[in-house]
Amino acid sequence: MELVARKADLVSELQFFQQIIERKNTIPILANVLLEGTGNECTMLATDLEVALRSRCEAAVNKPGAVTLPAKKFYEVVRALPEGDVNIETDKAGTSVKVSGGQFSSKMPTLPREDFPSLPEAGGGVKATINGKSLLQMVSKTQFAITGEDTRFYLNGAQFILKADDMTLVATDGHRLALVTSRHDGKKGDEIKAILPRKTLSELSRLLAESDTDVKYERGENHLFFEIGPRLLISRMIDGQFPAYDRVIPKGNDKTVEFERDRLAQAVKRVAILSNERSRAVKMILEKGKVNVTSSSPEFGEAHEPIPVEYNGPSITICFNAQYVLDFLNVVESDVVALELKDEVSQAVMKPVGADDDDYTYVIMPMRV
Repeated sequence: MELVARKADLVSELQFFQQIIERKNTIPILANVLLEGTGNECTMLATDLEVALRSRCEAAVNKPGAVTLPAKKFYEVVRALPEGDVNIETDKAGTSVKVSGGQFSSKMPTLPREDFPSLPEAGGGVKATINGKSLLQMVSKTQFAITGEDTRFYLNGAQFILKADDMTLVATDGHRLALVTSRHDGKKGDEIKAILPRKTLSELSRLLAESDTDVKYERGENHLFFEIGPRLLISRMIDGQFPAYDRVIPKGNDKTVEFERDRLAQAVKRVAILSNERSRAVKMILEKGKVNVTSSSPEFGEAHEPIPVEYNGPSITICFNAQYVLDFLNVVESDVVALELKDEVSQAVMKPVGADDDDYTYVIMPMRV
């Protein structure tokens, strides 16, 4: 294989592969990116067997062919080259690849093309077109609530439900639940439902942040396909039954307090500095006309900060994990947020106030301290 591509084009695409590649794996070929030169383009492919990414960029292909290269070192070399063209050429034996640009020249080892895993192809599944900006917002508002180490594997992802008029993404780790529903201009028919793995959502977020295009979504038998411009993200589905999240959302929370989002976020951040490092517990003491945000720990002492609010209900003290509260406040877009609660021990709800685009609900369990 022999081709010439612009450095800027290669770097632009290769950066997306770096999180796909696992730093520690027992299969050497999975540390490589597959390059294929045909016609007037270079196609790149990488996978960890759970998530895969295929992309392409323009190239002058003098000799068509395919080769695998160490993904991270190849990216570092190309990124360090001077601006201009990058030359990629395999030797006659096919055991090494010459990567050069400007006065720089390097030779990198390769692994056989035949060892690279074959991946499923899109086509034949249930298809839909999704607004990319809306999907990006939905991912950012839910992915933080996915558990990282739960033996209940179906919680290691988020439930995605696509209907004719709306789309929903919901994630939970058993302590809090993030649910967002956005408008969708689709076709009438059966709904598309799948559990998207945590890593898939992370890669989707990265790809969508770089593109303003719609997403072509397809659900196959065991895989999901997201086509975003010149890039195709392929993901295994999590096989399992997602919890009935509707039952978790409380219906009888009759006490509501509204906060300025930034004011609450800053107060929680400051007070949490002196909270117990393990529990990260902060108390909210609701009183007439104010909410006292407090924390205490034997090691560090105590802190408190009052926030003026419009509240005339009974005095209530409720305790939350500070990070859980901040996760919500960091992604919600409205200037005002509402805290809805029933008592000290029942799950509370946080919502944006005055938001027009999405229906966003955050359920958070109080802590017992």
